[in-house]
Amino acid sequence: MNSDEIKATVKEKYGQAALRVAEGERGSCGGSGSCGCDPVSSNLYDPAQTATLPEGAVLASLGCGNPTALAELHEGEVVLDLGSGGGIDVLLSAKRVGPTGKAYGLDMTDEMLALARENQRQAGVSNVEFLKGEIEHIPLPDASVDVIISNCVINLSADKRRVLEEAHRVLKPGGRFAVSDVVVRGELPSAVRRSMEAWVGCVAGALEEEEFKVLLAEQGFEQISIEPTRIYEIDHVMGAFVRAHKPLA
Repeated sequence: MNSDEIKATVKEKYGQAALRVAEGERGSCGGSGSCGCDPVSSNLYDPAQTATLPEGAVLASLGCGNPTALAELHEGEVVLDLGSGGGIDVLLSAKRVGPTGKAYGLDMTDEMLALARENQRQAGVSNVEFLKGEIEHIPLPDASVDVIISNCVINLSADKRRVLEEAHRVLKPGGRFAVSDVVVRGELPSAVRRSMEAWVGCVAGALEEEEFKVLLAEQGFEQISIEPTRIYEIDHVMGAFVRAHKPLA
């Protein structure tokens, strides 16, 4: 599968998930036992976190972790969520950075953007902006963001090096990279790698743990760490929280 085919398949599947949520169903990316589908995406958020959010934001959560619970967010900061989907992590982040801060959501799927903007309207949150674009080409200026979060999306990209390069570009000096993602320990069977269904479910495109660290370092990130948060049924595959910093100088 080339990168254009992967992108088209991901866009189609997540667009369909957004439409299902708009009709009151829980989102699902398709496939069984893979990321973005129950049970992997279940029980990630404390009910106290989601109690004040629109139902559509909660139903559309297709992630593999809860980056807003693990990332250190402070009043007045600017946060960017790569692959923001229905907007749950953006809305939660907006509360934490407060009215003097801002939370951006970036997504390439029209249906998800429409759902996210409706969820923002229902939540009555003003310090949020949803942008259309690809995580390989972030439509924000250099050094404009304090924190980058993401929830099980970077593994869907066919050009992860470019994603991390762009993340480094838009972060301010001293900025933080704090994402939930699917990570592989050791070698993933080639049959799983080849499966398009698994790719859309976040598994086939997952980076190997050490490879992820190397790619981050190559882009100039420091203080890199990968912390397992959930182990999946497929051998070697785990949900993890990936942290790194852009140097001050």
